[in-house]
Amino acid sequence: MSIEVIGITVLWVFLYGYLIVASIDFGAGFFSYYTMITGRKNMVHGIIERYLSPVWEVTNVFLIFFMIGMVGFFPDTAYYLGTTLLIPGSIAIVLIAIRGSYYAFSTYGSKESHLYKLLYGGSGLLIPASLSIVLTISEGGYIEESGNNVTLLFYKLFTSSYAWSVVVLSLVSVLYISAAFLTYYAHKAKDTKATEILRRFAIGWSGPTILASLFVFFAIQRHNPVHFDNMLKLSWMFVVSLICFIIATYLIWNRKRLGVAFLFVMLQFAFAFFGYGAAHLPYIIYPMVSIHESVTSPEMGIALIGAFIAGLCLLIPSLILLMRLFLFDANYVQGLQKK
Repeated sequence: MSIEVIGITVLWVFLYGYLIVASIDFGAGFFSYYTMITGRKNMVHGIIERYLSPVWEVTNVFLIFFMIGMVGFFPDTAYYLGTTLLIPGSIAIVLIAIRGSYYAFSTYGSKESHLYKLLYGGSGLLIPASLSIVLTISEGGYIEESGNNVTLLFYKLFTSSYAWSVVVLSLVSVLYISAAFLTYYAHKAKDTKATEILRRFAIGWSGPTILASLFVFFAIQRHNPVHFDNMLKLSWMFVVSLICFIIATYLIWNRKRLGVAFLFVMLQFAFAFFGYGAAHLPYIIYPMVSIHESVTSPEMGIALIGAFIAGLCLLIPSLILLMRLFLFDANYVQGLQKK
């Protein structure tokens, strides 16, 4: 396996990790605000807060690793995306800063503000929508290169059915992943009322997630037929993804083995995400940036692979330790003080 293939695989693993962890975070923020305005805050707020308190500070680690690695492995991406993502990227950074401010004020502030809750819940939907633009641009057709100038074609982007299909998929996926995990987490806390509310959210967002995925398939067929043909060659991955979705939905619907159900949700997105990524190769930005032509020097590539694998070996055990000490500690998950 070549250096560039190993490099993009490692980066894709980090991006998948961010997809799962950030989706739970973003969706939890939305559900927290939604249950507040619908009068059900007391039923689920405690569950959401207990999850977010030890986790929110490490959520963006996966994204930082991915961004640094992408520029390090494939320097040409900085040239094409550095200018084109200036506006959407800045919006995403501002929204992430708003979420960080909310955590600080909610932890150390004496009074809860409805405005902060609105910004917190809204940013949970706007951040994935703004970040999804990167995947849209990578399909090609939205960047115009003239001499040394690279321009993002905003009109074409905002009038593209494919672009909007990706935005819709990012929104419903965030809510579905988050609801599925929080259902399990509430069940772990033996909170029956919260489990039922979150379970209904998970079931409710499962259908839109599949419909949005099909919409993206049809949109890719029209926008980038080459990528669509490659996806057909890897159709088994998307079939397995669908099977995982059916199993997860069945378990959640019947209130059975909710931890296993969330594991199947993770597998559902893993097969779909890696199938999409594999079909996109060898291009990072179609047809301008290829992993074979834009890769860094072999020496630098080997050093980066070593550093990022070491980072994974450090990050994953740290997350496991975090889960054991806090998230899934029997007393903590139920909001009890340790004796």
